[in-house]
Amino acid sequence: MTADERRPRVAVLGAGLIGIDLAEKIQRSQKLDLRLVAGRDQESLGLRRAAEMGYATATGGITALLETGPLDVVFDATNADSHSEHWAALRHTDTTLIDLTPTGLGAVIVPSINGGHAAWHRHINLVSCGGQAAIPVLHAISQRCTPTYIEVVSTAASASAGRATRLNLDQYIATTASAIRSFTNTRDVKVLANLSPAQPAPPFRVAMTVLAEGIRPAPVRTSIAAAAEDIRAFTPGFKVTAVTVDESRISVAVEVAATSGRIPAYAGNLDIINGAAVLLAEQHTVAR
Repeated sequence: MTADERRPRVAVLGAGLIGIDLAEKIQRSQKLDLRLVAGRDQESLGLRRAAEMGYATATGGITALLETGPLDVVFDATNADSHSEHWAALRHTDTTLIDLTPTGLGAVIVPSINGGHAAWHRHINLVSCGGQAAIPVLHAISQRCTPTYIEVVSTAASASAGRATRLNLDQYIATTASAIRSFTNTRDVKVLANLSPAQPAPPFRVAMTVLAEGIRPAPVRTSIAAAAEDIRAFTPGFKVTAVTVDESRISVAVEVAATSGRIPAYAGNLDIINGAAVLLAEQHTVAR
């Protein structure tokens, strides 16, 4: 295999729920070469599970990654508070850092909207799982009308939210709201996030409300359907469950079910952001 034909060398930083599912998705990719799953605690369940699945593992976090040799892409699946340290360690290398934490740092990318821009950047931010589910739909709506108010409510099963996710809820809300404003050109945006302990665990759900004047229902419905189809290209379990449109209000509800890997179906929040991350890594490294 020539240098031009080799698969990009990638690593996952973080061995929580997101990191382990991400590693499995990378391993299934024919375009990426998973070199390492790095965590901080040698006794963590995630690192033990990664080793059992046959992946190379290491403790020491970002330090371990730097010691493994050249990497083309690193996926940060840790937490928002640690991400700036990870970028500081990698920014002077040739490695591209894809951030799955809700820091709001780096170039904000939503694959079905501006995924083609990813190759221009080495520091990429994927907003949040709720952002990846809602923003393509909201962006499509904003092409058909001028929203004056947008409200997004995400509900995930408690069992699908690890410690880092729970610690980062404030950043999740702020980063998701900021990205929605940017992609829809709407100032008045409200984002809410719920973790549901219900049994059986509910699927990942996102409810969106858009207020605007002079809405034309038919074009709006067509645009929503097209946005959903784009998302299903990398997250097959994405579906629109309800759409209500009148002259001044649009209500959209979506669900995301995980359809592959070891994670349960209710963990669609993990499935959508990890699917977006792998797709971007594949596209990014080919383009570069």
